[in-house]
Amino acid sequence: MPVVIIFCGLTAAIDSAFAQTWTQTSAPDSLGWTSVASSADGTKLVATGYYRIGVFTSTNSGSTWASNSLPITGDPGTAWSSVASSADGCKLVGVAVSGEIYISTNSGLTWAQTSAPTTNSTGNLNYWTSVASSADGTRLVAVAGGAAPTNGTIYTSADSGTTWTETGAPFDYWSSVASSADGSKLVAAVDGNADLTNGGSIYISTNSGAIWMPANAPTNLRWSSVASSADGSKLAAVSSDIYDYIVGFIHGSVYTSTDSGAHWVSNSLPSATWQGVTSSADGTKLVVVGWDRICISTNFGIAWASNNVPLDYPNWCAIASSADGTKLVAGISIGGIYTSQTTPSPALSITPSNANLILSWLVPSTNFVLRQNLDLTTTNWVTLTNVPTLNLTNLQDEVTLSPTNSSSFFRLIAQ
Repeated sequence: MPVVIIFCGLTAAIDSAFAQTWTQTSAPDSLGWTSVASSADGTKLVATGYYRIGVFTSTNSGSTWASNSLPITGDPGTAWSSVASSADGCKLVGVAVSGEIYISTNSGLTWAQTSAPTTNSTGNLNYWTSVASSADGTRLVAVAGGAAPTNGTIYTSADSGTTWTETGAPFDYWSSVASSADGSKLVAAVDGNADLTNGGSIYISTNSGAIWMPANAPTNLRWSSVASSADGSKLAAVSSDIYDYIVGFIHGSVYTSTDSGAHWVSNSLPSATWQGVTSSADGTKLVVVGWDRICISTNFGIAWASNNVPLDYPNWCAIASSADGTKLVAGISIGGIYTSQTTPSPALSITPSNANLILSWLVPSTNFVLRQNLDLTTTNWVTLTNVPTLNLTNLQDEVTLSPTNSSSFFRLIAQ
């Protein structure tokens, strides 16, 4: 095996993410954006919400938006609570509080209602609150809230939404769900009861939802959102307010896990009414949104910075990220949709595979090309024409090479 040294065209720096600014897009101001989702490269976006908003999509990172044909029924209209996207942005899934689940296979141009039941095995309406998708869009998971005493449960699909199965998850007020890239590892959160006095739980599945087990996370918090890395090992969860009859309202917290939910630690963020969290594919970059703030970490929650967000109290409630964490999209419950972008700095990795070399890097939000040089003392860098293959298990672009020299040097350069 030849000796290979790898160089990146850019170097990672924590401080670069701390300088982020947010810009309002052309998406209409609404009375209830509830969810946003992003393709792996951050180019294709989808957003939905309450009050006859329907679904809006963007194919240019939020520069322009188009209203989609997802049905808007009832009065004041179907409340679409959550959307999810495949890595390429082609397969979309949307869930409604009124019990319907719709899918699209063409980036939202057309939608079809799935066979997901509008009522669960107890006869209660499935008030869908959150949905997640594997990277290829094949494995889906949806969670429902509901009314006591039966509440909602969790359903999964292994065929892109054609058929759905009610899992053995306990009946509760489920608020959020996230999936690993291959759909095998899932994390789901319980909000707690409607009067804000009881906390919820976090549950983990390592077999695509067949079996659910409670995670070792605090049960005195009202969990509002969860996020997962591509391999499902790094998790993040945020909670909203809870009411204590003695001390009054207690604001929410941010927790992270680096061992697939076995252990959780509270982060150094101040207490707030946290509404959403998103993660980069490798789990290093986290973004949390609350009523009046957006905070970002580039080292998995060890350090945080509050972003320069517009408005004083905009009620940020939805957040999504590209795979590399440099393209972000956020929605306001009463307002518009905003985006933020920083310069990506992908890390180039090398792995031996039999007689070959696999060069890989996290799907970047900017186009990069792979270059090779046989001798670092020269300037004869050659752009390789090998088309990268997307590994859907870790959201890495990969190029396989057959070494022909005693040494080679590689680097990534932005186009």
